[in-house]
This record gives sequence, C-alpha cells and structure tokens, in this order.
Amino acid sequence: MSKPIVAIVGRPNAGKSTFFNRLTGERLAVVDDTPGTTRDRLVAEAEWNGRAFDLIDTGGIEPLPRASSSGQVLAEGSAAFVPQMRAQAEMAISDADAVIFMTEAKLGLTEADREVAEILRRAQKRDADGVLRPPVLLAVNKTESATAEQSAYAFYELGMGDPYLISALHGTGIADLLDALIEALPPAPEAEPDESIKIALVGRPNVGKSSLLNRLLGEERAIVSPVPGTTRDATDTPLLFNGHKLTLIDTAGIRRRGSIDPGVEKWSVLRTFRAISRSDVALLVIDAQDPFKAQDAHVAGFILDESKSVVVLVNKWDVIEKDSNTMAAYAERLRTNLHFLDYVPVLFVSAKTGQRTGQILETALKVQEERLVRIPTSALNKLVRAAVARHAPPSKGGRQLKITFAEQVRVNPPTILLHVNDPELAHFTYRRYLENSVRREYPFTGTPVRLSFRKKN
Repeated sequence: MSKPIVAIVGRPNAGKSTFFNRLTGERLAVVDDTPGTTRDRLVAEAEWNGRAFDLIDTGGIEPLPRASSSGQVLAEGSAAFVPQMRAQAEMAISDADAVIFMTEAKLGLTEADREVAEILRRAQKRDADGVLRPPVLLAVNKTESATAEQSAYAFYELGMGDPYLISALHGTGIADLLDALIEALPPAPEAEPDESIKIALVGRPNVGKSSLLNRLLGEERAIVSPVPGTTRDATDTPLLFNGHKLTLIDTAGIRRRGSIDPGVEKWSVLRTFRAISRSDVALLVIDAQDPFKAQDAHVAGFILDESKSVVVLVNKWDVIEKDSNTMAAYAERLRTNLHFLDYVPVLFVSAKTGQRTGQILETALKVQEERLVRIPTSALNKLVRAAVARHAPPSKGGRQLKITFAEQVRVNPPTILLHVNDPELAHFTYRRYLENSVRREYPFTGTPVRLSFRKKN
C-alpha cells in the first residue's frame, strides 16, 4: 500500500506553504507574502510520531478574480490562474485521505474561508461506518498574539469542528494538530521503498514542459499557460508505464542567471536544480521556434555536471515548415550547438498535437537501461588496449602515460577506473578519445560516462 495523502487547502496567503515546509523539514514550497505564490500541487513526504504520509501543498482557493479577500493584490499574473488554482486544490482534496483546512486569525473569518469550507463539505462522503471521508482538520494559523487567538474562535461558525490554533512560522500548536491528524488517518500501510525511475522535464521558460507533462499523463495535471514562469515548484507525479514505476518531475523554467528575479523565481530555479540532482533521466525541452540559445547549452551543462542521463525534446515541431531534409539539418545544428551531447537521442515532438510524444517515455526507459550497463572487466581491458594501440597516450616532460588496468567500478552513472603511472599525464583530449573508444562498443546512449584515473600503487 502507498502512504496516506494529506492535502493542505485554504485561501491564498493563509500560511499553507510555511506549514508545508515546517512539516517536511525542507524549504520545498515557495514562500512569499504575496497571495497566489503557490499554484501547482506540491508533494513531499512528512512524518510524525513514526507515521509517514505524503503532504500536498496547493494553490489558494480564491473567489475573487483580481484581488484577495484581504484586499491584497494577487501575485503578478496570478489572477488569471484563479480557476486553475481552484481546480488543482479540488483535485488534491479528491486524492486525499485527510485534509488540513488552513485559515488565519489575523484577518478573521472571510468569505473565501466560507467558500473553501463549502467545497470541502461537498467533497466529503460517508464510508460504510457512516464516517465522513476525508476527515477535515481546521487549523487557524498566525495566532501569535493574544488578540489573534481570541479572534480565532469565530471559526466555529464554519461547522468544521474544533479549530486548532497554530503558528506555522513559530511552530506553536502544531504538535496537537499532528496528533489529531495521525489519529484520523487510515491504518498504517506497509512501508515501501521508492524504486521508481525519476524523470525530470527541464529547460528554459515557456518551452512547453508542463504541456508535455499533461500530454504524457493524459490529464491536466500541471497548470499550462503561455505566460513564462507559470510553473514555480518542482512537482512529482507517480506513473506506471509498461510495468515500470516512474516519477515525472515538472520543473520551473531556468533563465539566464542575470535574468533571474530575486525572491520567488530564485527559489523556483534552485528547486529545479535540486530536482535535476535527484532525477535519473532529464528530458531537456527545447523550443523549435526559438532554438539554439546559449541557455539551452547552460541547462544541458548542469544536467551533465550532475551526471544525469539526457533525452533532448524539440517541442512545437508541428509549427515548423518542413521538407525532407529539415529534421536532419536541424539535428545536425543542434548537435553542433550542444556538441557535448553527441551521444544523446533527440526527439522532434509536439505537446499540442501529440506528435511522437508516445516515444518519449520509451526512449527515457531505454536511456535508463543504458545507465545500468556494466562492461565485463576482461572486455574493458581488451577495449582499452586496442585504443592505446591505435593512438599512443600523450607524453609530458619525457614521461608517457601508461594504463596498466581498467575496471568499471559502478553503474548509475557508469564509472570506469583506469590505473595509470601518473594521472596528471592524462590530457583532456586523450580522456575524450578513450571515452569515444568505449562508446563505439558500449554506446551508453544518453548517459554520461565518468573516467577516473588513479596512480597505480
């Protein structure tokens, strides 16, 4: 059985993301004083008293189109996302085994709170024992002052049971809330290690990452908009594909460092880098209409610095005027601009029409298989000896590099250790020559190969 799911819902700026970060122990959710910062669902594991559960942070449910009920202006561009933020929150509620309804004492009871309460009541159903599911725990946040604590009792009007008075920022009252949450959850499932293959969609803003995710899932899982920067959190979605457990990670677009705004966007980009670090395969999405940007190469370089496997997706291929040579010429230019990705598969796709999107996950799985290939030691040494015979190692100061033994010491990513007389004699160009010699026999498609040189004892 999977871990139970707990959704945090409420109007914007009630402190959901601060609460989420406190429970998960990491700054996973983007936190900002501007309502409407969190848009997509964000999922992470949390634990209390030995009980693990998946916690979902959601975008706020806001009834007004242009301003929050507090009179604050929504984050720039967020008003356009209000219906989708509501839909995302409702999807999270439908998936949940329990719901934490987050309100705040400072502003008191608002129309937005009443609307959220009504949405929750509509979502609840009675089980065979007559118990309403999912259970809803009402949390009144920002009760640091005595005045705020007194105003919190107005929330009894919602009819959602006794409110739990908390401060997500300072941590007060949270223990009582979590004790009640654990008691309300279904019986503890058997623990299962996460053995899924993690696939991250990365690239510049507005290249179609979220559209591709929705196409692969067959549902509107991620908010899609022509506005660059719509995705701000790295969101995980589990998926079973051809018998393989996958986790698809949608990430925020990565702009040039000098173009990254401080605050929300900065945290989003840092989170994208972390998402790449924990992935197995990165799908580098490039806009066919605006290709060959230096930033594409920058993102690709970061993926390879993390030794992750890569599949390049040239999206929006449906809008390109083509002849019989267009694809080949485009691929050649692409490999010229991303010259260090010559071993990486390239797919020309369209999230809008579905063109070749059926090949994406199949290709990613093949690349992951290559990531786990192990070369027998005898075959590797034979291969290296043949490479040395074809092209003698370099010399420096009258000393020549000598390779005495080679072995693959690990997979995921494949790492080859070469025992030599002096590692400093292994020039970069010869390292690349040896890697290409290995790839002629063992392609390691889409996967970086690490070569390590160690002085023989």
